[in-house]
Amino acid sequence: MKTALSTADYSRHPCFNPEVKGKFGRVHLPVAPKCNIQCNYCNRKYDCVNESRPGVTSTILTPEQALVYMDKVLTAEPRISVAGIAGPGDPFANASETLTTMQLLRENYPDLILCLSTNGFGLAPHVDEVADIGVSHVTVTVNGIDQEVTKNIYSFVRDGKIIYRDLQAAELLLARQIVAIEKLKSRGVIVKINFITIPGVNDHHAETTARSMAKMGVDLFNCMAMLPNADTGFADMVEPTKASMNTLRNSCEKHLPQMRHCKRCRADAVGLLGNDKSGEMAGCLNACATMPATPPKVRPYVAVASLEGMLVNQHLGETTKFLIYGKEENGYKLVEERKAPPAGGGIGRWEALTRLLYDCRAVLVSDMGDSPKEIFKRAGIDPLTMSGFIEAGLDAVYSGKTLLPLKRRAKNSCNSGACLGTGTGCG
Repeated sequence: MKTALSTADYSRHPCFNPEVKGKFGRVHLPVAPKCNIQCNYCNRKYDCVNESRPGVTSTILTPEQALVYMDKVLTAEPRISVAGIAGPGDPFANASETLTTMQLLRENYPDLILCLSTNGFGLAPHVDEVADIGVSHVTVTVNGIDQEVTKNIYSFVRDGKIIYRDLQAAELLLARQIVAIEKLKSRGVIVKINFITIPGVNDHHAETTARSMAKMGVDLFNCMAMLPNADTGFADMVEPTKASMNTLRNSCEKHLPQMRHCKRCRADAVGLLGNDKSGEMAGCLNACATMPATPPKVRPYVAVASLEGMLVNQHLGETTKFLIYGKEENGYKLVEERKAPPAGGGIGRWEALTRLLYDCRAVLVSDMGDSPKEIFKRAGIDPLTMSGFIEAGLDAVYSGKTLLPLKRRAKNSCNSGACLGTGTGCG
């Protein structure tokens, strides 16, 4: 059997360490309503306070509302050590909301353990940002590694606007999951696998899956009994017996440590594993969900795209780093440099940049497109294009003066279609 994690890695996470399940608790923040796959055992519901299972929540929160709710949760139950997102859809079918929530939690509650539970389909492009924020624990639901088995578990998989079914869906999902898990382990993230056990479908495949996951460096394996749910493809299935589940876990334990204390938590679960307070907190949760968007904090910094640290001379799309400036009594100070996400990725990259520059009131660049401008504006960051010295741009931002004299002059296009945009012009 694989060596268990060191106590230091998960000493306060009750889901990963059964010895502390009565000492520390967790909260699930329901900020992710959409899902990118349809499992034949899943039925997501709202306003169902008496039902305890994954996919159920009383309401949905925005990231800002989740932050307010987090404060109230910690007041009501100070033993909460973990904040996670587990739906009611999938965190990475709602990547912007998920990562914004994680970023806000990290800024405001630096000692919280951050945790995500996902099907893994949309995870891989966001792994670096997940790790950089400090999300230390990720659960991925992998129901098998043989597509001939798993093709019967999913009604469809949605990739953007394209729907895949049957074997195609199973193949694409598994390929994405493997890449995501490999990336998570390369970044040192603790990974748990949830395996939903479905009698006659994949129960014979659990040990093979555990063996495969162990080879990938996974840390913990959780065989979960499927709960038959109304209005699903597996509504008439029989739930696995406790005896059969124990036998399955024993066989999987040859390869990976097993989670044997899972409570199959709601998407808005809160409290200790053995003393959930979702019902008690439902009123508070719903009150937070009706709150208006909170005004952003005063943002002290300005981000600058510059080649050499003197001029604003890089396009938003080409810059690899941002210089972060703050105002001092007698001028401006370079606070730090922040590495930009890799080029490409479209809207996802622009949204990642707004999270990277969360404490900046403006970003100064030589140019940017209309789409990122709108995304920055929605995030409360003023997208400003200019040409000239950094200090002149900072003067304009902090004094409220117009940037018009510094606006980037329209260049004479070389029409070559091959300009690399190095900031040095086409001469």
